[in-house]
Amino acid sequence: MLKIETFALGPLQTNAYLIRGDEEGKAIIIDPGMNPAALIRRIEHLEIEAILLTHAHFDHIGGVDEIRKMKKCPVYVHPLEAEWLTSPKLNGSLLWTEVSGPYATDPAEYDLAEGQKLQFVGHEFTVYHTPGHSPGSVSFLCGQDLFSGDVLFKMSVGRTDLPGGRERDLYDSIRGKLFRMPDEVKVYPGHGPKTSIGFEKANNPYVS
Repeated sequence: MLKIETFALGPLQTNAYLIRGDEEGKAIIIDPGMNPAALIRRIEHLEIEAILLTHAHFDHIGGVDEIRKMKKCPVYVHPLEAEWLTSPKLNGSLLWTEVSGPYATDPAEYDLAEGQKLQFVGHEFTVYHTPGHSPGSVSFLCGQDLFSGDVLFKMSVGRTDLPGGRERDLYDSIRGKLFRMPDEVKVYPGHGPKTSIGFEKANNPYVS
């Protein structure tokens, strides 16, 4: 079983996930957001195998630079958003000056692709390309734990009015990929509380 710790980081309370498995002292991080001091304290004595990004909006990548330099760990992102890491304009930090200064970091070491299998902390993570909120949005499934980024939330869905967003793609991603997963799959979203596929299929007012 995965051991999952959640850190709501920065002014937008973005969920960063610290995930440990069967190997003592090793972990991965999904979406290390802004103001990551609490997360950094927690990982001081851990080996971080990788940073996985569901997408590259500034509030999901604000802690990447500090953590990758501290832990010497690689970063994974979908190639459609590879340039977002190095561009404050593309990642939105230049547009949201009320909550963030311009942010940029070095390019990611590795690309993510649909169907890719990643082996970390003694477990296998499958990559699903789930665009709509942003063109390179991905979700990660490990067993019955799904990390959905800003695609699917409890009783809500990701916004599509940001650059690169597309409503039709978002609903295709949710209905065509996420809602085809078993009802018992737990959903760990980019913001807010966790939920499940079954609960969202039955109750999410945005996806009938």
